[in-house]
Amino acid sequence: MAEGLSKDFLELLTYLLPGFMSAWVFYGLTSHPKPSQFERVAQALIFTFIIRTLVPLCKWALELAGNCIAIAPWSRAAEAGTALVLALAFGAFLAYCTNTDSIHERLREAGLTARTSHPSEWFYVLSKKITFVILHMTDGRRLYGWPKEWPIEADKGQFYIMLPAWIQEDGTQVDLPQLDGILVSVKDVKWVEFLQKAD
Repeated sequence: MAEGLSKDFLELLTYLLPGFMSAWVFYGLTSHPKPSQFERVAQALIFTFIIRTLVPLCKWALELAGNCIAIAPWSRAAEAGTALVLALAFGAFLAYCTNTDSIHERLREAGLTARTSHPSEWFYVLSKKITFVILHMTDGRRLYGWPKEWPIEADKGQFYIMLPAWIQEDGTQVDLPQLDGILVSVKDVKWVEFLQKAD
């Protein structure tokens, strides 16, 4: 009885593996935080459904190509390999669409949403406004520089500011040429100014 259950569980896991692989690739290539365990399983089921729907189309295309150049007959191993390749490609495609905001951009143009594909407005603005910034610190100091890295969320993480310079109260700038950059906790930042690109 236990052997039958473990065999069924192994078959179920093998069947669902493409969905979990797609989710793994997606979260590995985007800045989206991983959702709860339940949501991840639900996403994996949806991804598995999409990938398993595409496998017969790939089988048909490969068999059609096999009429010209025969490599090997279609088998369970070929089906599993095709599902795995589709899973990796599908996860990478979703990550690309999310990182470039391409699908949401078209949905915004069509008036279907006002949202972006990025994990937060904070991340969206920092990724789209490619310019020098001034970080206003909670202690009153101001730090000028280029944001090489920034936190995903407004309440945790760090900024990595390159070409840093402290801005004095009179507006003069104290450059720090000996530094490659400064790592600043987002908890020490009150707000962020984005300078015009010409600056």
